[in-house]
Amino acid sequence: MEFSARYVALGDSFTEGLGDTDPALPNQVRGWADRAAEQLALAHPEESWGYANLAIRGKKMKQILAEQIDAAVALQPTLVTIYAGVNDILRPKVDIDAMIGRYSEGLGKLASTGARLLVFTGYDASSSKVFASIRGRTAVYNELLREVVEGHGAELVDYWRFREYNDWRLWGVDRMHMSTPGHINMANRVLEQLGESVRIPMPELPPVPMKTTAEVLKDNAAWTREYVGPWVSRRLRGVSSGDNLSARWPVLRPPLS
Repeated sequence: MEFSARYVALGDSFTEGLGDTDPALPNQVRGWADRAAEQLALAHPEESWGYANLAIRGKKMKQILAEQIDAAVALQPTLVTIYAGVNDILRPKVDIDAMIGRYSEGLGKLASTGARLLVFTGYDASSSKVFASIRGRTAVYNELLREVVEGHGAELVDYWRFREYNDWRLWGVDRMHMSTPGHINMANRVLEQLGESVRIPMPELPPVPMKTTAEVLKDNAAWTREYVGPWVSRRLRGVSSGDNLSARWPVLRPPLS
């Protein structure tokens, strides 16, 4: 099938859609990229839209560049979004300058297709007691990335400045990935960046629960046991939650099918 508009989404769990569960879809997630693609197709019925999502959870920068860049270029995209590097920043050691250098090469390949290229900064996790420790690393990464994005004539989706994500109702139970409302909000942020007037209605957020100190401690202990422990264990063993997964939408398809 021939498409006049071709959107390809690249990255890790953020773009794959973790936290926005849909058992009927590949990898049982939906995500902001699926939602944005659907809205673009609805907003522009005069165009034939194709959509591919090559993102896989747990992928680090080197893997994304090796496995997704050339595959995306082969799809002849007219629009590309990419989010990469945070899984590297979370490791004990990372050479951010070298990583950005490699990223620049990959972004150059994507930019050379003539596609409109949207690149995300990393999130400011200062409101997280666990991930606030990487704030400095992320800030350095973002500052270097801004220069690279400008140099390639790409556009920046500045996740670092999206302060609404300080509201934990936009995050899933694992506190690492966005919830369904968080993904809907991100889709709207991307649509805004693209200059689209259409927006996806946000669901009503539940009231913020009032908890005692004992209840908070109990919740934190359960979260550490159910999510942090397995996450740390995988990193110590050198494995990823995405090792046995394939890209959700590896070839172009109509986003509304």
